[in-house]
Amino acid sequence: MSTATAPQHGSPTTVTPRRGPALDWRVRFGVLSLIWGFSFLLIKVGTQAYAPFQVTLGRLVFGTAVLAAALVVKRERLPRGARTWAHLAVAAFLLNALPFSLFSYAELTIPSTLAGICNATSPLWGMALSLVALSEDRPTRRRVAGLGVGFLGVLTVLGAWQGFHGLDAAGTTMALLASLSYPIGWIYVRRTLADSSDSHLSMTGAQLLLATAQLAVVTPLFTSVPNRFPFVPLLAVAALGVLGTGFAVLLQYGLVAEAGPTTGQMVTYFIPVIATAAGVAILGEPLTWSTPVGAVVVLVGAALTQQRRRPKGC
Repeated sequence: MSTATAPQHGSPTTVTPRRGPALDWRVRFGVLSLIWGFSFLLIKVGTQAYAPFQVTLGRLVFGTAVLAAALVVKRERLPRGARTWAHLAVAAFLLNALPFSLFSYAELTIPSTLAGICNATSPLWGMALSLVALSEDRPTRRRVAGLGVGFLGVLTVLGAWQGFHGLDAAGTTMALLASLSYPIGWIYVRRTLADSSDSHLSMTGAQLLLATAQLAVVTPLFTSVPNRFPFVPLLAVAALGVLGTGFAVLLQYGLVAEAGPTTGQMVTYFIPVIATAAGVAILGEPLTWSTPVGAVVVLVGAALTQQRRRPKGC
């Protein structure tokens, strides 16, 4: 989730021409949207039986296993060099360990629908951060307007005119911080790993491996081994890792390579719609008019922030 908002590992690798994929990219786009949209439901189900850190650790273990299998099949190796691994350790914390854990903790007290909408604020945070962190990424009036529109949508979702009545402040804050962590991680990767010669698959595999190691250290310090392992929550964690973390990364990589990064980023705008529909239809979560209306405003603002100035002559 949220990884579709921006490339995770610097400049895209060169793609060697080969036989077209079995599934049209539009089908894969839809599957990726569904997987990431349902991830918030899976987190909610997982935390019903397991501690948030345990959900995150399980997710990373299953996701890393998928990437490891892909590396073996493609006969690719992990990156080399202490510098690369040090930067990847920071990226793993900012793009995986921290936001995954924050979303898990947030969903202890907020609906999965709200978590999915908070996730859609990542482009807004990214735009705000780029104003100060990326001197080459100059804002346009449309993008600045999009930033304002987007955060107006956030206030609508949260019911600001009611004084945020009935809102769990801690859970919502954690979900928003998780969404903020993604663009911080992307900016860090862009500044430190953009010149790497390793493939996207190799870098992502190493990143997930490091994130798994980080959670493997933290989880025993704050949780105890469960006395029992309920099947449905365990299945939800496994699906979250295999599909929402491992398989989704592979889908995104192929989608961006074939249809381009702009199309890949569009997945972001479908995630809150699917997350809301899943939460309401399957989990029976409440839905007031401000949630869908605010979500639409957030997505409009996020779309405006992604508008780039056209080069002269185009």
